[in-house]
Amino acid sequence: MNEVKMSSVPSLTVQKTINILSKSYCGVINAGLPIKTLPSVMLWGPPGVGKSQLVRQLAKDIEAKTGKKSVVTDVRLLLFNPIDLRGIPTANADKTLAIWLRPQIFQMDADDSIVNILFLDEISAAPQSVQAAAYQITLDRVVGEHKLPDNCIVIAAGNRVTDKSVAFKMPKALANRLCHIEVKGNFNSWKQWAIRNAISPKVIGFLSFKQNMLMGFDGGKDDLAFPTPRSWEMVSNLLNSVDDNVEIMYPMVAGLVGTGTAIEFRTWCKVWNSLPSIEDVFDGKMPIVPNSTDALYALVSAMAVYAQSHKDEMQRIANSIVYAEKLPADFSAVLLKDYMYIEDGYKSRLMQIPEFARWLQTKGRLLNGTV
Repeated sequence: MNEVKMSSVPSLTVQKTINILSKSYCGVINAGLPIKTLPSVMLWGPPGVGKSQLVRQLAKDIEAKTGKKSVVTDVRLLLFNPIDLRGIPTANADKTLAIWLRPQIFQMDADDSIVNILFLDEISAAPQSVQAAAYQITLDRVVGEHKLPDNCIVIAAGNRVTDKSVAFKMPKALANRLCHIEVKGNFNSWKQWAIRNAISPKVIGFLSFKQNMLMGFDGGKDDLAFPTPRSWEMVSNLLNSVDDNVEIMYPMVAGLVGTGTAIEFRTWCKVWNSLPSIEDVFDGKMPIVPNSTDALYALVSAMAVYAQSHKDEMQRIANSIVYAEKLPADFSAVLLKDYMYIEDGYKSRLMQIPEFARWLQTKGRLLNGTV
């Protein structure tokens, strides 16, 4: 078997992958064409890059653009054996033939008002006997006697052989029947997702300051803990749900992103105590703007996350835009672009705020430099 060469397939950010798959699937669904008109998709990428989050966001996009309910069935193939996919054999009613009980993953609602997404994760790490069954599902939408409903999208994902994770090479004959996309880490794409999903402002602020630390996976090293979008999401969950004191949570943070990265994160978080009150900013009290670069990154990230959770309080949003005029121009541009990430169509709501329209007239040209 030969390895699929990543140089021969497109390399896209998470957001760009979502955009092209959403356009493709929604176009087919809204045109009334069968979903199987499109080939099954194979997502390649290093551990933790965000393939699972990509599929969940794709499901939300499909719901919004087709009016149909999306249901994701997430199958971690590394934990499966072949019988889990084909089902358990049993005798038929007159005990003359063997029949196979339908596995749980095939219990999907075939109603036309629903779009099912079967996500076969870790396909390249599964034992080859499981891969054989999974590939039959991916290519033919059947396994044994069982068939997927017509309203089901099949997406597979796996690590590249070069990632030094558990991964088997894919046969070329099989590879040629799939649509391959390599998913790559990208800070701006991740930040847009992070703001919309209430990731801790400390995490967003630190990674805005140290963008190279979003993805620290190195297939040539034997590190157990290293930074990835997935591990930073877990750090955010700790800070949001357990205790946002990084000093207290440091051992668990280090266990997720590695000691070296955790030390830098803990040191950087000390600037958090020097920030002005975010409540005061949105209340229009105009506190003093910090001078240091790291504090400005922290401030802008804190304001963006706060704005996301108060997105309907337009007068307070307007107060924060007035305060943004006091920031250095490049940080002001970063903040206003982050505001436009809050949700689809939020820019049109911002345009109704005189303070935002005035900012665009005087400094809108700076947005091109923040992409």
